Amino acid sequence: MNDYKKRLLKIFIPIMLSNLINQAQMLIDRIFLGRMDVKYMTAVGNASPTMWTTMAVVYSMGIGSSILISQAIGEGDVKKAKQYSASMYVYHNFVPILLFLFWLFGSRIAFNIMGVPDTVMDYCVTYTRVYSPVFLLIGLGAAMMVCLQTSGNTKPFVPYAIIRSGLNIVLDYVLIFGKFGFPEMGIAGAALGTVIAEYIGGVYITIAILRDKNLITRPTWKEIMSAKVMPYVRSIKLGINTAMEDFAWNIGNLMIIKILNTISDTAAGVYSIVFSLELLSTVVVGAIGNATVTLTGEATGAKDFKTYRNIVKTAYVWSAGVATFSLLMVILFPKQILSLFTTDQEIIAGSVLYLVLVAINMFAKSGNIIVGNGIRGSGNTKWMLFTQIIGTIGIIALAYILVNVLNFGMIGVFVAVLADEAGRALLNTWKFLRIRFEEKIVEEDN
Repeated sequence: MNDYKKRLLKIFIPIMLSNLINQAQMLIDRIFLGRMDVKYMTAVGNASPTMWTTMAVVYSMGIGSSILISQAIGEGDVKKAKQYSASMYVYHNFVPILLFLFWLFGSRIAFNIMGVPDTVMDYCVTYTRVYSPVFLLIGLGAAMMVCLQTSGNTKPFVPYAIIRSGLNIVLDYVLIFGKFGFPEMGIAGAALGTVIAEYIGGVYITIAILRDKNLITRPTWKEIMSAKVMPYVRSIKLGINTAMEDFAWNIGNLMIIKILNTISDTAAGVYSIVFSLELLSTVVVGAIGNATVTLTGEATGAKDFKTYRNIVKTAYVWSAGVATFSLLMVILFPKQILSLFTTDQEIIAGSVLYLVLVAINMFAKSGNIIVGNGIRGSGNTKWMLFTQIIGTIGIIALAYILVNVLNFGMIGVFVAVLADEAGRALLNTWKFLRIRFEEKIVEEDN
């Protein structure tokens, strides 16, 4: 096996396992809520994407540091890599504090803008207020994630995921349903269980990083205390494009949910169930994408164009295999899968087609994730923002027309999703095939 394939596996497998464990926990969380009250699922379907829209900005801004650190490693300049890493540890915590305050005190504003039904508004507000302390962790968490990923040692992600997800499942069961003498807290219990688990998991991953002496991009305490702001500014110049890209994607998703809320009070809940299942495939492909951006960044720094291309091609082949497996599972066992989330036979029967469409969508989505990370690894984060803006405008317009003008109902939303992913996949593949490393040099000069 080629060296880059071994390194892809070494980086992405622990991330994949960690993400799958996290998603399994989230699915179990939603199974608990859905079986207690379908309105809880609708509330989570509205609240989670809204919070993730802001949370994703913080993680995406860290992509710039990841790219520059990887390129510095490819150039053989470890000192420069640590400067970028140290600056992220210090300066990447300010935005999360503001987000914590917003979601603690201002969540109702966001949900009113989204058109959340009155029947679930209080559930959404309760969930986000209890959940809000998690935002205080995400800046430092993003810095640690970049440090582990760019050092090529992602193994600590697995025990971290087992600890926080296992604890979360136990706490969800106890707090949602009121077991072992605890009060029945419903949706508030789900949020509180997550907060407690995240903080305990955060303690573990911090200790793991401090004890690992082989992390080549981990800054010393002295380097952190003397970190300068300019490396962070250079990182943000790259990362802000990815943050805006994710923000645009999430805005499109939120508008889709708003459109769904005009169809029925349960439409957002059905959408949430179907896309919760897609997330299992997405996190696997996303983990491959994380490895792709790290290794293509190193290949770019080393100016090894052949390896750069091979990394992206290999990563997409693996991702297409994941998409194929996902499609087979939903074709063979659609009702069994959906019945995990709800006992409502009408909802199960009506969601089978949507589940199949979402599985088909994974082929194009895999292309956007893998090829997109390859483009970012070359140092170009503007292109993906450009295609995402086009996609967001297109999906909102198409979904609105299909649902509100042509009265296609929920099927119109899923058709819009497929059209968006397929269109962007074609554009991004075209761009990838035209990339030469000279583009990176031009961008730096600009």
